[in-house]
Amino acid sequence: MGFVLVCWDILVDSSVWMLFGFFMAGLLRAFVPADIVARHLGRNRSGNVFKAAVFGIPLPLCSCGVIPAAAGLRRLGASRGATASFLISTPETGVDSMAVSWALLDPLMTVLRPASAFVTAMVTGLFIDAADRKGEEAPEPASAASAACASGCCSCNGDKATGPENFTVGTPPGQAGHEKPVPAKPTAWRRFLDGQRFAFDDLLGDIAPWFGVGILLAGLITLYLPADIGAMLPGGGAMLVMLLISLPMYVCATASTPIAAALALKGFSPGALLVFLLAGPATNAATILVVGKLLGRRSAVIYVASIIIVTLACAVAADALYGMLGFEVHAWLGDAGEEEGGILSILAALVMLAVLLRYAARTVSRRLGLHRK
Repeated sequence: MGFVLVCWDILVDSSVWMLFGFFMAGLLRAFVPADIVARHLGRNRSGNVFKAAVFGIPLPLCSCGVIPAAAGLRRLGASRGATASFLISTPETGVDSMAVSWALLDPLMTVLRPASAFVTAMVTGLFIDAADRKGEEAPEPASAASAACASGCCSCNGDKATGPENFTVGTPPGQAGHEKPVPAKPTAWRRFLDGQRFAFDDLLGDIAPWFGVGILLAGLITLYLPADIGAMLPGGGAMLVMLLISLPMYVCATASTPIAAALALKGFSPGALLVFLLAGPATNAATILVVGKLLGRRSAVIYVASIIIVTLACAVAADALYGMLGFEVHAWLGDAGEEEGGILSILAALVMLAVLLRYAARTVSRRLGLHRK
C-alpha cells in the first residue's frame, strides 16, 4: 500500500505539467510548418549544426522515434554533424519533459537541462563535421531508419507520432507530382484540433508506457534506496555511476524525470541528476548501433565520446552553479510536496492514470489478438 501511495503522489505532482507539455506539443504540431526542419537542415552548411540543436530542443520525440526523422534529414543532404546534433538535442529534452522538470525538479534544472542538451549537440556536431573532411562514405539512411523501428524501444510506425513525416517532409519542395489537386487549407481551429489529437492520442500514447515505468521506478527508489546513498559516493563517483547506468539503458526524456526526482531525494547531486537526464535519452544500445549505420562508425565513436565528455563537463558546472547560488534541488521538491493534492492536480492525475490504463488494456488486447484498428 505504501508503494501505491508513493507512486500516486509522484503522479499527482507531475500530471498537470505533463498535460501542459503535451498541450504545447499539440500547438507545435498545429502551427509550426511540418517541413521547417527539413527546409533549414536539408543542405550541408556549417550553420546547420546550430540550427539542428535549436530545432531539436522543443520537439517531443524519443531517442528511437527521432531516428527516422534524422534519416530523412540525411537523405535531404544534411551533414553528419547536423544530423548528429539533431539526434542529441531532440531526445534529451522537449516541451513535455521541460514542463515535467519544472514540476518534479526545480526551475534551475529546467533551464540547465535544455541548455546542456544544446551544448552537447553543438559540440558533437562540430566535432563530427570536422572529422568528416576525409569524406567517409555513409550507408543508406533508410536502412538505419528501418533498424530503429525494429529495435522496439518505442513506437515508430508510419502512422504514429514518431514517424519521420511528422516533423520533416519525405519529398523536397517542388518535386511533388503536379497532377495531384492541392487540398484546401484547413482552418486554424481545425489545425488546433488536429494538433491536440496528435498530442493526446498518438504522442501521449507512445510516451505513456515509459512514463508509467518511470513512475514505478521512482516509487521503488523512494521506498527502498537508503536516504543518503547519493552522499555515500565520493566526488564525481555519483556522476560516473549515473553515466554507466544510463549509457546502455533506454529511457525517454519524460520518463527519466520522475526517476531523477526520486534520486534527488536520496542525496544525489544536481550534476549526477543532469548526467542521467542527458545521457539516458540520448544513448542506448539500439540507438548507438543505428547511429553507426546512419553516420558511419567513426562518427558513432565521436557521438558517444562527445556525449560522455560534454555531459560530465555540464554536470560539474551544474554542481558548481548550484553551490555558488546556494540552491538545493531537493528543497524545491519538498516545497512542491507540501502544495500537492489540489483538485486540479488530482483531476490531472486521474486523466494520466486513465491514459496509462488504456494503453495497458490495448497492449493486453493486442497480445490476445482482440485489438482491431
